[in-house]
Amino acid sequence: MKSGVALLCGLMFGAGLMISGMTEPQKVLGFLDILGPWDPSLIVVMAAALVVTFAGFMAVRRRATPLFAATLAWPSNREVDTPLIGGAALFGIGWGLVGLCPGPAIADLSTGSSPIVLFAGAMAAGMVARNLMNRRRATTDASAPEPG
Repeated sequence: MKSGVALLCGLMFGAGLMISGMTEPQKVLGFLDILGPWDPSLIVVMAAALVVTFAGFMAVRRRATPLFAATLAWPSNREVDTPLIGGAALFGIGWGLVGLCPGPAIADLSTGSSPIVLFAGAMAAGMVARNLMNRRRATTDASAPEPG
């Protein structure tokens, strides 16, 4: 059941990306280029996403238990730290340079476009590198002597 719901959500998300034009790098770059021929149409997409997300969060917050999981899993870390700022900066730089973020890049893989495949491959390599860094850090932290 969980896999079916995840598939349905992914299909709806991908369809929304395609209908809104978010899978078209030129449209996204037109939105981000505020000094050139600016295309403000993606503001509507972002506003609609905020409304739907806000409504969804409010509905979930009223429930004692989730529909398709054993417990609610709200994030516990609310700290704005260096990894958060660095990740947001890298995301923004990548989005601004090529007009793609992870969701649209994955949806665009079906086109077989070389730049899209290269972007998605670099994105995957970055994810693998970050996971390896986290594992190495956890191993180092676990083997370090306790202070005192």
